[in-house]
Amino acid sequence: MLRWAGQRNIFCFLDNQQYGTPHGHYECLLAAGATASCSTTLHDLDLFLRDNRGWTFGHLSYDLKNIIHGFDHHRESRVPFPPFFFFAPECLFLLKGSELTIRADDPGSIFREVSLVEDGEAGVTLPVEVQERISREDYLAIIQKLREHILRGDCYEINFCQEFFSENAEIDPVAVFERLMEISPNPFSALYRHNDQYLVCASPERFIMKQGNRLLSQPIKGTIRRDRTDAAEDLRLKAELEASAKDRAENVMVVDLVRNDLSRICREGSVGVVELFGVYAYPQVYQMISTVSGELREDVSFSSILHATFPMGSMTGAPKHRVMELIDRYEVSGRGIFSGSVGYFNPEGDFDFNVVIRSIMYNAASRYLSYQAGSGITFYSDPQKEWEECLLKAEAIKKVLTGGRSAL
Repeated sequence: MLRWAGQRNIFCFLDNQQYGTPHGHYECLLAAGATASCSTTLHDLDLFLRDNRGWTFGHLSYDLKNIIHGFDHHRESRVPFPPFFFFAPECLFLLKGSELTIRADDPGSIFREVSLVEDGEAGVTLPVEVQERISREDYLAIIQKLREHILRGDCYEINFCQEFFSENAEIDPVAVFERLMEISPNPFSALYRHNDQYLVCASPERFIMKQGNRLLSQPIKGTIRRDRTDAAEDLRLKAELEASAKDRAENVMVVDLVRNDLSRICREGSVGVVELFGVYAYPQVYQMISTVSGELREDVSFSSILHATFPMGSMTGAPKHRVMELIDRYEVSGRGIFSGSVGYFNPEGDFDFNVVIRSIMYNAASRYLSYQAGSGITFYSDPQKEWEECLLKAEAIKKVLTGGRSAL
C-alpha cells in the first residue's frame, strides 16, 4: 500500500502500531491523491470542511501560529510545508481488525494495482551524516538565558528545540519509515507527503481529538530512558519518572494550560482532567501523559478550535504567547511542520490529530533532511540533562539514519 501510495504527490498514512489505545478507532488509514484541497485561509478551511462531507486529511504547521496569533516571524524551515493543507482523497484504505476497506471510484481496480506493486524496498538509502545546528556549548548557554527569563517572571516553562540536519541526503522515505517503525513504533505514527516534502513521524502524542461533542487532549511532559536489558532497572526508571517533582511540575503546568485553552470553546464546567501523571511505556522511553477533556459548545468551527488550542501547550510552554516570542528569539531553526500536527476528519465531522515529534522532515527536491528534539525548560532545569534528554528523544531517528543497515 505504501509503495503504491508513494507514486502520488499527496498521501497521508496514519498508523497506531497496534497500541490499542482506549480512544483509538482505526489501526491505520491511508489517503492517496486529492480530489479537492485547501491551503488558503482558515475561513476557507471552515468552508471546505463544511462542504466536503467525506474524509479529509492534512496537516497544521507550527508556522500557522503566525497567522493565528499575529506573529511576524520569518525564519522558514528548509522543508517548506505550507502553514496548513487539507485534502479530500481520491482513494482511502481503512484497516480495522482483520478487515481492510477500500473507498474509491473503482476499488477493485485499486486493489489489483496495489497487489501488483512489488514488496520490499524500492531504493537504497545510504547512511546519512547528521550535524548539530547548534553546539553543545551554545545550547547550554541558551538554556541558561531561558532560566534567567523564568527567574525574571517572563514565563514559567518553555519548550526549547534544536535541529539536527543533513544537506545532501538521499533517502527512500518509505524504507526509512518502515525501519523507524521497527525500532520505535508509536501510536500516532505517520508517513505524509506533500509534493516534494515528506514527514516520517513516530509520534507518541495526541494533540486533540473530537468525538461527538467531546474534545480530548493528551499532553506529554516527562521523559526518561528505558533499560530493555534489565527488567529491574527498567522498573526503577519508571518509578523515578513517576516520583519526579520536576516532571510533575512541568506536566501540571501544561495540563493547566490545556484546561484553559479548552475552556474557551467548551461548555462551562465541562472541562476536567481525566487522568493526571499517567506513565506509559514506549520502546525507547517512558512518558508522563495526562488527559484533559471537555464538552464542545455548539456551532464552534474548526478554526475557532485552532485559535483556542494551537499550537499545543506541550510544544510551547506557559504562558503561551510569551513563550512563543521567546522561541522565535532563541531557536535558530524554523520548526516548520515539527511541533505541528497531522490528522484526519471522518464523514461525521469527528477528528483526531497528533503532535509532530520524533520525526524526520525531508525535502526531496533539495535533498535536505532535518529532525528536531526539544525539552521543557523550567528554572530548576539542569542544562546538561536537558541536552541529554534531547539526544535521548532523537536516538531512534539517529539509529535509523546512521545504523549501517544495508537498506539504509
